[in-house]
Amino acid sequence: MKMLQQVIIACAIGGVMGILGHVKKKGRLEKPRMTKKFIYLGFIEDWLVGMIAATLLVLSSNPESSLHLIILSIISGYGGEAVLRSFDFVREERSQDAGSNRHNRSPHE
Repeated sequence: MKMLQQVIIACAIGGVMGILGHVKKKGRLEKPRMTKKFIYLGFIEDWLVGMIAATLLVLSSNPESSLHLIILSIISGYGGEAVLRSFDFVREERSQDAGSNRHNRSPHE
């Protein structure tokens, strides 16, 4: 399957699962609204987070079959915020490792 097809499928499944996660978390589908200081996106926020999380996970793992693609999209779309936090955690961990490697080198290298 081509990468573009995988991304489109991941976006679709991740978005739907993001909305389902929103309904499970809030108990209903909350519509977007504006307050004086804030714009609350409601279900659109979870829809976007699910889409982004599914896309990132599919791009980073490059699934070998359609079944793997669907399973990864469902899991990452449903737990979108956790998936995005894990990508951030991995990035922070790598930057800390790189920083500690710089400090551990001797000045004569």
